[in-house]
Amino acid sequence: MAGKEHHYRVTTTWTGNTGTGTSGYRDYSRDHEVAIEPKPAPLLGSADPTFRGDPQRYNPEELLLTALSQCHMLSYLHLCAVNKIIVTGYVDRAEGTMATDQTGGHFTEATLNPEITITPESDAELAARLHEPASANCFIAASVNFPVHHRPTITQ
Repeated sequence: MAGKEHHYRVTTTWTGNTGTGTSGYRDYSRDHEVAIEPKPAPLLGSADPTFRGDPQRYNPEELLLTALSQCHMLSYLHLCAVNKIIVTGYVDRAEGTMATDQTGGHFTEATLNPEITITPESDAELAARLHEPASANCFIAASVNFPVHHRPTITQ
């Protein structure tokens, strides 16, 4: 089977020119908007507060962790559906760690902590085991160069 390419488009618009552009490191805001057409309302972004960003806006590091969490959840729910595991609730409180030095920074790991509720007739052991293939099937996890750990809790 031949591979197929999928293309995505987003528009990122910097809105942080406070009047003098990037004339100095402290002279501009890190604020920006992300639009994904035809979706409504732009997503409001900034840098992490450590890097002079607005703590009330989403930063790229949070959005990377969000993408990992979403992708894993979607892969996991698919595998549950095809394996007759009936999921009635799913909440992930994901955590990520980034290290910085003089030359920049990089994520060192992420941990997904999904709390899954399944029906009493569903196989809890299988539900727990499905996280490994769900991770292998997650396009975002397959695209990062740091480990993505899973600590699922299954409740019936």
